[in-house]
Amino acid sequence: MIGRLRGTLIDKQPPWVVVDVSGVGYEIELPMSSIYQLPASGETVVLRIHQGLRDEVPVLYGFYTEGERGLFRALIRVNGVGPKMALAILSGISAEEFRRSVEQKDTATLTRLPGIGKKIAERLTLEMQDRLDGLGSAAGGLPGAIAGAGTAPSADDPRAEASAALVALGYKPAEAQRLLQGIEAEDSEQLIRAALKKAVR
Repeated sequence: MIGRLRGTLIDKQPPWVVVDVSGVGYEIELPMSSIYQLPASGETVVLRIHQGLRDEVPVLYGFYTEGERGLFRALIRVNGVGPKMALAILSGISAEEFRRSVEQKDTATLTRLPGIGKKIAERLTLEMQDRLDGLGSAAGGLPGAIAGAGTAPSADDPRAEASAALVALGYKPAEAQRLLQGIEAEDSEQLIRAALKKAVR
């Protein structure tokens, strides 16, 4: 089981990155909350890893902090919440707002996230109540999905890259285009961040 990787960040195509560890390139899927905190390509990065399976093929999910990984693992234990949905939650809402939504049983905010209907939102507010208390003391604390800084490498088409990332997070292509409409930004990460903020308003 892989629990941690330290290597050189060689490619960043949200929500995926490739980390070179002793000549082996590991493809890792991250929530946007982690991608915002990554260093520039070519620099050393340390990621906490959750190893899963998708269609019987090993998949690596990476997190910048232990708190992010802890919340991810708590989320995928909720009936009906898989890794993709858990990454979408971490990407689309700050930990503080998620905690508030759970504590106040605010299902309306949760249903604005991709793939989350009313039943899943109600299940989250019920099953995550006790789990959030234990996560609050985790190393690194809970993540702030909209906070954080990171400099994205320039892309040939940042808008297309941002749209692809939103689709990978669970938004429909037309919805991704709607969220990006009217947003002006210099790189794909800024576009994604602004679109995710718009999505949960």
